[in-house]
Amino acid sequence: MNRKATLAALIAAAGVATAGGLAYAQPASGVVAVHEAVADLARAKLTLEQAIALAQQQHAGGKATKAELDSKRGATFYEVEVVTADHQVFDVKIDAIDGKVLSSKLDRPDHDDDDDCK
Repeated sequence: MNRKATLAALIAAAGVATAGGLAYAQPASGVVAVHEAVADLARAKLTLEQAIALAQQQHAGGKATKAELDSKRGATFYEVEVVTADHQVFDVKIDAIDGKVLSSKLDRPDHDDDDDCK
């Protein structure tokens, strides 16, 4: 009887250790993304509001519908989606350091759920 209790306790302890290890490992992948976002924000000299205003100035009467801070290949920029008065959608990239408009492209609908602001 004592042997069965010891074996059951060892199995339970192994299960708890395995579950604890899995629980500990799960957040690690999300932590990297948080650190990247914090690093992007630290590099940005413009606020999100300033980037939206600059993008809207590119298209008179346009309204921003989406905006996010991103970085690729060492460059940090805002991606702003602007809808014009005549219902055209433009993807505008604004440099997050100096506010320069990097690009403004007419967005073509692609009929999927992916973010078109890239």
